[in-house]
Amino acid sequence: MFSLERRNQILELLRRDGRVLAKDLAEIFGVSIDSIRRDLTAMEEEHLLKRTHGGAIPLSHMRTISQSVQLQRIHNDESSRQHAIARLAASCIQEGQTVFLGGSSLHKLMLLYLPFQLPFTVVTNSLYIAEGLQQINWISTYLLGGQMTASGMMTDTLAVEWMRQFSPDLNFAVVEGVSVNGLSTSRPEEAVFQRAVMEQSRQTICLIEHTGMGKDCFTRVASLHRIDLLITDEQASPEEINHLQTTSSIQIRLAEERSGTG
Repeated sequence: MFSLERRNQILELLRRDGRVLAKDLAEIFGVSIDSIRRDLTAMEEEHLLKRTHGGAIPLSHMRTISQSVQLQRIHNDESSRQHAIARLAASCIQEGQTVFLGGSSLHKLMLLYLPFQLPFTVVTNSLYIAEGLQQINWISTYLLGGQMTASGMMTDTLAVEWMRQFSPDLNFAVVEGVSVNGLSTSRPEEAVFQRAVMEQSRQTICLIEHTGMGKDCFTRVASLHRIDLLITDEQASPEEINHLQTTSSIQIRLAEERSGTG
């Protein structure tokens, strides 16, 4: 039996019995207790269960293995610096907060690192993000309406009006360029939508890779004073960081990459 099949059956046992013991699972599957412990550890890291002394109990939300594999594909497709930014961004979320997540690749990567043990609320204009959170019963998710693009996002005037019904504590803004001139993107409709989100949010955290630092794109989104924190990767130019900090009061954090983990 492959480990993936064994883990699926462990999930079924959890759903049926409400608890599993490592020694019982070792007997059922004819493998060592160490193999079962590795299974349980890997499944806990994927937020599929909660390890206990001698076994495991189910989470209220238990993703299927197929969903986990989908997230793993995202994990493998993106760079380690993107993972570092997404991980640091997700660590900013606190219990009870309302956060806005869009549908960029960095937002999607944040699904891997969200604090699933905490109750909080997500507002999103991305069908992908909403589907990724739909089975977590202690995370309230609100999906904005509007005309959906091919990527499953809503950024039109209807989405802007829907957004004005909410006041997120944290807005994770992903743009294409950040310079002393402000935040920018190549799509005017996206810029209008992002401005609306910033206006409604108590705090805005800007996420951007080093390749967008010092860059001015076609459409201006907002000035630097609208950002409370900027998160970028360790490859960001020290000169560009110093330039931004000397011309504004912006706070900048560098996301540390982890070797071998993405």
